[in-house]
Amino acid sequence: MPTVSQNSLFGMGNPLLDISAVVDKDFLDKYGLKPNDQILAEEKHKALFDEIVNKSKVEYHAGGSTQNSVKIAQWMIQEPHKVATFFGCIGTDHFGEILKQKAAEAHVDAHYYEQNQEPTGTCAACITGDNRSLVANLAAANCYNKEKHLDIESNWSLVEKARVYYIAEAATFAKEQGFETEDIAEIAHRVQNLPKVNKNRQRIVVFTQGREDTVATVGDKVKMFPVLDIDQNDIVDTNGAGDAFVGGFLSALVQDQPLEECIRAGHYAAHVIIRRSGCTFPEKPDFH
Repeated sequence: MPTVSQNSLFGMGNPLLDISAVVDKDFLDKYGLKPNDQILAEEKHKALFDEIVNKSKVEYHAGGSTQNSVKIAQWMIQEPHKVATFFGCIGTDHFGEILKQKAAEAHVDAHYYEQNQEPTGTCAACITGDNRSLVANLAAANCYNKEKHLDIESNWSLVEKARVYYIAEAATFAKEQGFETEDIAEIAHRVQNLPKVNKNRQRIVVFTQGREDTVATVGDKVKMFPVLDIDQNDIVDTNGAGDAFVGGFLSALVQDQPLEECIRAGHYAAHVIIRRSGCTFPEKPDFH
């Protein structure tokens, strides 16, 4: 495999501490939760986070979409550690300390902006049987301060060190751009042709579609890449699949692999993650 240097992948987004625990139906009912759902916490959910920690056996993971992706990229690469850098905002609190520890265990070079106005963002995964009800409280994640963090010389030097940058949140892109089409291949083609500052490299556009083919622009063409077959009975949890695909894709991209290989790595990572509960993975990847 080509060697890759530290801090060559940069990610920025909402850092959340994932807190997962098995709960009962009464717990869901108490907070008005559906067994299988993803919601943002409202006022009525504020006590849920303390209660789930106090009453249950909980597991903690570094979470949030972008942080998941760089964590998986690092897992795919394995060595050296700290290929992935991550920036985001947390609170100066107990959950923040756990998040720092979990990011370090994942060998991600996380540099958080810490403030005390809002608590560290959390995502409670309330598990009942095969179902997971996710409740996210972004809190501190919304408080990132560019001047107090990104612009500091030591932090900006990490941005400059990177070769590949990833910031999520592109789902409503076509709508915002007023493309007026739902044809995925057509959208990919149009996104590729949007104005671009750096003319040296052509923009690559990739759309995943769950179990349907992954769509990507290769040169001026749009190509379809079938995902790996999986028995439906082996699927445990599809929640982290998209983040996992991105992580696998980035792990190959940062090593200058061709697009086809990046997509193969993305499909592999997603294939591993959907067989497990939450965005978790075995100790080492089995990817060749």
